[in-house]
Amino acid sequence: MPKLKPSAPKKLKKKRIKEEMHKFKDGELRSGSKKGPVVTNPKQAIAISLSEAGESKKKSKAKKPKAKAPKANKAKASLKKAYKKK
Repeated sequence: MPKLKPSAPKKLKKKRIKEEMHKFKDGELRSGSKKGPVVTNPKQAIAISLSEAGESKKKSKAKKPKAKAPKANKAKASLKKAYKKK
């Protein structure tokens, strides 16, 4: 089956991952093409199934937004310097 696009529905992605993992459990999952070697490593099977579903390890985890440090206003900074000089 062809790989899914990252914009595919979540249900379809889950179904594809499930299918690929069943292939691994049955000993039918191959790396590369149909002629490639049979996959025996579970981590490799997970990587292949995520790739086929249009997901990746980093994208599957929820990203937390980074807290931005407040930027100092240049006008305020220059006023503070002016008062300190006097």
